[in-house]
Amino acid sequence: MTLKTWRHLAIIFLLMNATFANADSTNNLGIFSDQGDIGSTAKPGSVNFDPIKGEYLITGGGENIWATNDAFHFVWKKMTGDFTLSANIQFTSTNGNPHRKACLLLRQSLEPGSAYADVAVHGVGLTSLQFRETPAGVTHEIQSSVSAPESVRLEKRGDYITMWVQPKEGKLQPGGNLRIPFAGDFYVGLGVCAHDNLTNAQAIFSKVELAPVSTSAGARLGVESSLETIAVATGDRRVIYHTADHIEAPNWSRDGKYFLFNSRNRIYKLPVTGGVPEVLDTGAAIHCNNDHGFSPDGTLFAVSDQSISNTSRIYIVPAAGGPARQITPTGPSYWHGWSPDGKTLAFCGQRNNEFDVYTIPAGGGEETRLTTTPGLDDGPEYSPDGKNIYFNSERSGTMQIWRMKPDGSEQTQITSDDYNNWFAHPSPDGRWLVFISFTKDVKSNDHPANKDVTLRLMPAGGGPIRVLAKLFGGQGTINVPSWSPDSRQIAFVSYQQVYP
Repeated sequence: MTLKTWRHLAIIFLLMNATFANADSTNNLGIFSDQGDIGSTAKPGSVNFDPIKGEYLITGGGENIWATNDAFHFVWKKMTGDFTLSANIQFTSTNGNPHRKACLLLRQSLEPGSAYADVAVHGVGLTSLQFRETPAGVTHEIQSSVSAPESVRLEKRGDYITMWVQPKEGKLQPGGNLRIPFAGDFYVGLGVCAHDNLTNAQAIFSKVELAPVSTSAGARLGVESSLETIAVATGDRRVIYHTADHIEAPNWSRDGKYFLFNSRNRIYKLPVTGGVPEVLDTGAAIHCNNDHGFSPDGTLFAVSDQSISNTSRIYIVPAAGGPARQITPTGPSYWHGWSPDGKTLAFCGQRNNEFDVYTIPAGGGEETRLTTTPGLDDGPEYSPDGKNIYFNSERSGTMQIWRMKPDGSEQTQITSDDYNNWFAHPSPDGRWLVFISFTKDVKSNDHPANKDVTLRLMPAGGGPIRVLAKLFGGQGTINVPSWSPDSRQIAFVSYQQVYP
């Protein structure tokens, strides 16, 4: 073989190697297309993809993914539309900042202050759906009740972002969701943050799957429920209990230790730390609906029950469970409030085809009609000082929050906006009102289930209204008093659509 032939073979060999090298370099991120550090990181990050195992070893620095901007390492794919991103996540070391994060991320842009949502598994096992609604806005979160899950999933369908978590030796289940729009192109991928700008953290992402999904209504399998709490000061949420059953209307016990809620016509008791709900003995009242709540001293519990002729009447049972004592002789009657002195119940009653606000002695007796305006008046609830009753009324054309004296005098409208506002609940310290808002396309006299709704907060004395949460809910979300005794948190039910 001549020298010239050897040279030609060498050139071909080099070209082949170069071709394979380029092919490897374009595929070394697997299903993703690019990587890089987001924000200011003192130590650069990296990604090592093992195509045999299908695993990503991601090294990331940065101070945090939180507050108004972020610093971490990100491997991503640019996308549009709806998708699911799933992975098993495991940190390579038990050392490092306990709040280091390994995440499944959705970001509107690659800027450090971008709007985003992620499922973040922390070094201590805490798992949460974190989100920033607007560029450079404040970050909030929904904490899952599952710690150190076996697997996690981030799902986008329309404007809804859902966190899925799989407990060890359990099945994948929704762990919280929120409504936040992402317009046009966005970035989907994996990220690691050390939570310490002077070092790096490492995590392995295995069984990584990224797939487009359909939002076809016909594909929906059902709707599941999450009992959540939200901190008034921060807007941060925590999932206490999730179930495939339909649950509604949590009440927070007066001692702050447990919730009561209704499901399948019964009342259930659940510790504030979560766990397995237990049925509360409500005597003969075994067809309970979602209008119920505690007496001021916490010893009694009012239930609205439809056991007689499928017509709701109000009963009182011991808070610990026991025989039901009927209060309203006729129906429909739906309990909503208890006077601070424990002597009077406020309720919504239908009489002569008209729904109005009534009161009745807690020991039984004659009922008193407080509202007479045509149209629906509903949701009466006493202020903590007993000087007012808040209620919602459609008399102005849309459903709005009103206030009146306990004798029905001085009926005054206190909200007036482009929403239909229902069920104003004053905080125990008297400072705040929380209520649920439906859009104007919902009939003013209806509060249906499975709608885009907003939980909103305003000073009891009047003032700016603040959005607490945007969620999928409505009927059953917050029908009854659900404040924590210290006025710092609110309990509610959110719902998640489940697809194949």
